[in-house]
Amino acid sequence: MANIVVEDIYKSYSNVDAVVDLNFKVEEKEVFGLLGPNGAGKSTTIRMLLDFLKPDKGTIELLGEKFSEATKSSVGYLPEERGLYDNLTVEQNLIYLASLKGTEEADAKHRAKKLLERVGLASKKDAKVNALSKGLRQLCQLCLTLIHEPTLLILDEPFAGLDPTNRELVKEIIREEKEKGRTIILSTHMMNEVEELCDRVLLINHGRRVLYGTIDDIKQSYASHCVFVEFEGAFPTLEGLQSSQITNNSAELYLRVDSTPQEILKQLVDAGTIVKKFDVKELSLNQIFIKVVEAEKWIKP
Repeated sequence: MANIVVEDIYKSYSNVDAVVDLNFKVEEKEVFGLLGPNGAGKSTTIRMLLDFLKPDKGTIELLGEKFSEATKSSVGYLPEERGLYDNLTVEQNLIYLASLKGTEEADAKHRAKKLLERVGLASKKDAKVNALSKGLRQLCQLCLTLIHEPTLLILDEPFAGLDPTNRELVKEIIREEKEKGRTIILSTHMMNEVEELCDRVLLINHGRRVLYGTIDDIKQSYASHCVFVEFEGAFPTLEGLQSSQITNNSAELYLRVDSTPQEILKQLVDAGTIVKKFDVKELSLNQIFIKVVEAEKWIKP
């Protein structure tokens, strides 16, 4: 069952297309990566999901219905721009904002205590938010996102400002929330975390869908787009490369989307290059991300 269904949404600002005919689904109890370079339309998409913005056309359903007050209480949103009250204490922030989501004060206090213990902020419960470091403010914001026990989590750059230890902590919490049955949208530039956490991903560029599917399927579709070559002699100029890293006797070649390893190997043989080793390498999700975004057909849609 899909917890989010997005059909043909379009949004423009002053005749500039921000999101163009975007379609995707987020299934129940999955971690879904929403990815894209800066300015790709991620933030606009998130704002439309949350009903902060209305699409110019197209439809969005959350939890089986159009956005409503009832839906709002079922969503936890961690914004990239922070939403804490600096002059309130950590605990006051959590209790007050939980009350806005309909949580009783006693329940809010109990949940706040557990969440602050989970993220290592129990000793900071009476500290004012403006006295916290950027990383601790981020953990406080995560607690705020979770305190009303939402069905759907939308996490925009949840690892921002965190040291490696706290990044691992947040990853653990995301996994725990998934185990509890939550559906999670994760928007981040950290591809290692995406590969570890996400079941499926959507990559958008210039407001358009570029990649969509499971990480395994996406990697498989780019399985022949990088080759490693060991050689002797001069390395020739090759057609069909997007980029390359060449040392004295080895080369890592990143192929354009319209090129194949067989074509590269033929060019090497035809040039008289002595090929000692020729291996197809698996691209990481980060390499695929860069490759797709840099491809000319997406830079100039």
